[in-house]
Amino acid sequence: MLIAQLSDPHVTTGVLAAEPAAGLHRALGTVLALNPRPDCVVVTGDLVERGRPDEYAALREIIGRFPLPVHLVAGNHDDRESLLDVFGGSPSLGGGYSAHYHVDHPEATVVVLDSLMPGGDGAGCLGEDQLGWLDGVLAGRPEVPAVVCLHHPPAPVGIPALDGIRLTDGDALAEVVARHPHVARVVAGHVHRAVTVTFAGTVLTTAPSTWRQSTLTMSADERLGWVAEPTGFLLHQVATAGCVTHLVQVSHAAGASCLF
Repeated sequence: MLIAQLSDPHVTTGVLAAEPAAGLHRALGTVLALNPRPDCVVVTGDLVERGRPDEYAALREIIGRFPLPVHLVAGNHDDRESLLDVFGGSPSLGGGYSAHYHVDHPEATVVVLDSLMPGGDGAGCLGEDQLGWLDGVLAGRPEVPAVVCLHHPPAPVGIPALDGIRLTDGDALAEVVARHPHVARVVAGHVHRAVTVTFAGTVLTTAPSTWRQSTLTMSADERLGWVAEPTGFLLHQVATAGCVTHLVQVSHAAGASCLF
């Protein structure tokens, strides 16, 4: 199974809306130009910039005609109620009215977690109830690979400013994931960079943003910023034997794209 992991589009409205929207549209067009085409797309959070209903309406306009399944993940810039108001009951949330859900594709289980913690400093949390739910979902299909998707990385990525606002109960998530060796990948966003980390007996990947990238700021006394590095996404080839991940550049590449 091929899964395209896009992340952090930060769609908005108004005078600053063009660049984030164009970045997401270009990335989706690049996904369609791949041969073979991916089976689905996962967007790992910060779907919009301020969590407003009009921003989710703009996001729906961008992905509404996209011909592949798109699974949406809530991030710290999102608003849970507004997300559910616009996309609840649609395939983009697994057909349900919750920001955590799972989709049983024939070749893999895609599990989406909701790490949004309203009113916080940008960090995320899953909580005992959701972790228990995850444990049950992973136990339900041990014969096929599973991909666990969330916004906040559950482990340090070596960038102090971002490590301070990662998933607060990452160790508890690791305990659940470690009990299920068929978890082929844990995928996250939030970092605006492509990072690979060993995690709970599997691999954690964060995807670059389809809009803008964060600086590689590995010193605690240096301020995190933005840099015009290439936008892109990750392509995960998931199989029973394991998972291979490719970085696909978008904004700086001369590759083909497709209209939709």
